[in-house]
Order: sequence, then C-alpha cells, then structure tokens
Amino acid sequence: MRLIRRNWLGGAAGWLWLLIVMIPLYWIVITSFKDQAGFFSQNPFALPADPTTENYKLVIESDFPRYFVNSVIVTAGTILPAVAIAFMAAYAIVRGAGSRFLAGVNGLFLMGLAIPLQATIIPVYLLIIKMHLYDSLLAIILPSIAFSIPLSVLVLTNFIRDVPKELFESMRVDGATEWGMLRTLALPLTRPALVTVSIYNGLGVWNGFLLPLILTQSPEKRTLPLALWTFQGQFSVNVPAVLASVVLTTLPIVILYALGRRQLLSGLTAGFSR
Repeated sequence: MRLIRRNWLGGAAGWLWLLIVMIPLYWIVITSFKDQAGFFSQNPFALPADPTTENYKLVIESDFPRYFVNSVIVTAGTILPAVAIAFMAAYAIVRGAGSRFLAGVNGLFLMGLAIPLQATIIPVYLLIIKMHLYDSLLAIILPSIAFSIPLSVLVLTNFIRDVPKELFESMRVDGATEWGMLRTLALPLTRPALVTVSIYNGLGVWNGFLLPLILTQSPEKRTLPLALWTFQGQFSVNVPAVLASVVLTTLPIVILYALGRRQLLSGLTAGFSR
C-alpha cells in the first residue's frame, strides 16, 4: 500500500498565511459595526459591544450609490470590449500562425506587457484632452481597454493553441466559416480562460486609482477607489465609517469571485492539467 507523505511544513505555512490574511479582514469587518466611542474604548479585536449599522448608512448617504454605478459602468465598459477584442485577436494569431503580419501583431501585444501605465499617463492625458473626453467615464474606459488587451491576448492565445487542430479541420471540411468556428468551437472551449481574464482585468479596473485621479475632476465622475480616498479625507477621524466604505467597496469583488470561482480555477489550472 502506498503511503502518503504529509507536508507538515507546507501545511503550517499555509495556515500561517491564512491567519495573516484573515486578521486584517476580521478587524475591518468588526470595526465597521462599531461607533466611534466603541472604537476608541474597546479592544481593537473585540466584537462590538453594541453593533450598529450607522456607519453603512452614513456611507450610503454620501453619494456611495453614484460612485458604485460609475465603477460598474467603467468596469463593464472596459471588460466586455477588451475581452472580445482580445479573444478575436488571439484566435486570428493562432489560426494564422504562418502570417508575418499576425506574428508582428502578436509581438506588439507582448510589447504592451512591458509598458507600465504610469509611464504613459502624460501622453494618455494629452490624448484625452485632444479628444475632448476629459472628466468623463469614457476617458477612463478607453485607456483601461488598451491596457487590458495585451495580457488577455497572451492568456487566450496559449489557451486556444491547446485546442486540437483536428477539430478546426473537421469543421472546415463540414463547411464552417472562421466566424462559425470562432463562435461554436473556440468560444465554448475557452470559456474558463475568458472568465479568468475577465475577473483578473475586472479587479484591476475596479481598483484602479490613477486614471480616475488624472482624467476626471468633478465629484459626479468619481469611481469607488477615488471616492474612498476623498471619503477618508472627509471623515479622517471616523475610522469605522471609513472601514464601512472599504467593506462596501470590496463586497462586489467577493461576490464576483464566488460566482466565477470554478471557472477561474479551471482557467488557472488548465495549463497544468494538459
């Protein structure tokens, strides 16, 4: 009978890391239900003696729904076109493997991975000004799409490349067009990868701070990270209210991960199982 060797050191390190991650989250959640008096008088890690939801009420009444809607619009407006463009580009790169033009396009996408957002913020700002899009949600969406495409193309290209060529050839013999194969063959087989890049890019856009800070000005165009920063300045002493806004900002990401967890793990582990 084969004996299973337990990795006690790895298990202990895993539990230690889980503890390190959970302690700040626990503190944030319980503190958001305390009032200011309880925050200063109680043990920081003690449960609130008199839980209250006034902090959440204060955050919601401070135009939080407007900022939430702005973040949803920016995230959805970025992810949908970025993933669609990246998927079609990855399919063309894989199917046209012998084309020098497509190889050059793939090289440009790979070069995009080496260019940080911070290095291009001034040219992006000038372009947005020239296009008369400053202080609009579209000013955030367009650069976000551009910076989301390179990594998406890289992941989807590797994923589509693993689809057996015989499947494409059999559909070609049956008279299917490239668009038909893209829709009925490549799309279902690459769904885990699509979910993976969507969630990954969605996290980056949802938590994005630099583009909203530089490309918007009016309070009506703020996204959640920028609003959280200004909210913290406005209520610098009310720590429970600030942490309540942190919880509300993080909650949609947690729900999104819970809904796409299986597809996300499938996409991340696909390379190891093939």
